[in-house]
Amino acid sequence: MKSRKHNIIAIAALLALGSGLSQSTCADAGSAPAQEHLLNSASTTPAQGHLLNSADAPAKKPLSNSSPAQPSASTLAETGRDPAEFPAYVEQLKQQARQAGIDEQTITNGFIGVHFVDHAVTSDRNQPEKKFTLDDYLARIMTPERIEQGRENLGKYHQQLQQVAARYGVSPAYVVALWAMESRYGAIQGKEEVVSALATLAFEGRRERFFTDELLAALKIIQRQQISAAELKGSWAGAMGQSQFMPSSFLRYGADGDGDGKIDIWNNVDDVFASTANYLASQGWQAGERWGQQVSLPDSFDRQKAGTREGQGRTIAQWQAAGVTLSAPAPSPQQRAWIILPDDAQNRAFMVFDNFRTIMRWNRSYYFALSVGMMADVLAKPASAAADAP
Repeated sequence: MKSRKHNIIAIAALLALGSGLSQSTCADAGSAPAQEHLLNSASTTPAQGHLLNSADAPAKKPLSNSSPAQPSASTLAETGRDPAEFPAYVEQLKQQARQAGIDEQTITNGFIGVHFVDHAVTSDRNQPEKKFTLDDYLARIMTPERIEQGRENLGKYHQQLQQVAARYGVSPAYVVALWAMESRYGAIQGKEEVVSALATLAFEGRRERFFTDELLAALKIIQRQQISAAELKGSWAGAMGQSQFMPSSFLRYGADGDGDGKIDIWNNVDDVFASTANYLASQGWQAGERWGQQVSLPDSFDRQKAGTREGQGRTIAQWQAAGVTLSAPAPSPQQRAWIILPDDAQNRAFMVFDNFRTIMRWNRSYYFALSVGMMADVLAKPASAAADAP
């Protein structure tokens, strides 16, 4: 009971004061757990930026075919595309797979039992529109139980996490924080057949090119014998494993953490940790750099200057000269920083650094990135120190 109380106090302190702690090293919806994040982000599937950076790509037209049963190039949303046309559409996908160099055995195995996943379409169309405050979001994500489990995992996997930190320069606390956010430490990975889910969403048509490309990437994973077709499970949007990578992200950033020659983000935590850190490092993670801290703004602050675009960055010294007040000691006054104003009732402001922007490449939500940073800060401190925070 005492530990639970201490964790609650720690969260409250972080919310009230922001965060400036240094890193600890130098170096649902029955499917995707990310749906529980309740994100106010641009993404329209289980909301990871590394999942959907291509979500706005123009739709890819189906291959031409003389059969009248083939679906048209217009979207299901426009025409009410009949699921009865799905089998014919799958044949088009197989042809595209052949053109992409997928061998026949993989195509046969990959499409065994492929079926229309109705709830993938309804889930994709009916993303929650309700806006949650930052407090609501953090209270749902940073539960005392999740924080306690995170600390336990930092100890349990200390050796593996330190090896990852040395290799990629990413603090163990951030790796574990992302692990918590994406799959509750591997407990919720999704049980949908990934090929069926991706084929369905490609057929639906609103992001046909994106989901077709992800389907082809999934087939490449099978072809490379990283996992069997039967075991390729994930969210209704195709996000896979304990890190909830889309197939294309798996191909680009998946890493073999234990040297066994395979990349298994479903069952092997060494590979989960290495893949997570590899993604962040590949996106420009700065070893030893903090994510940011809460700040106070002058009444005269021009809100148009807030944001994370490159041109909106200033040095810490420049922000301070403009009247921005820090809540914790600053790194170098010449370090570049950005001001963000999350959409929450208390109108809090945060100064964030490059690593925050890197987290947003994983997921384009301010709420998500803030929660990862705050979770990492809590995990990096001993429980007693967090409970005694001012």
